[in-house]
Amino acid sequence: MHWTAIGTLSDIPQRGARCIETPEGKIAVFRTGDNSVFAIDDHCPHKGGPLSQGIVHGASVTCPLHNWVISLETGKALGADEGCVRTIPVKVEDGKLYVALNLNAERAA
Repeated sequence: MHWTAIGTLSDIPQRGARCIETPEGKIAVFRTGDNSVFAIDDHCPHKGGPLSQGIVHGASVTCPLHNWVISLETGKALGADEGCVRTIPVKVEDGKLYVALNLNAERAA
């Protein structure tokens, strides 16, 4: 894994998200009301809706297409029999945001 700078914490509004393009695909980076930061793949496991455009509540996001609720901590669909998105390690250092990307995916791009 390689830590890649993606911006600053202030780039993401509280209870909001931003989508970033990476060699691994689109990643949604979320900031909760208590300033926790999470990163997951930007597609709902149900119908592929853009999770970065969903509503953030607590440590979850509701898909804008069909209201599936996804845990930002685990990537699992809550209240559904199945469904999960990949979580991506994210960290904040001195106000700067970083995501951990797979070096092999970066080299393949």
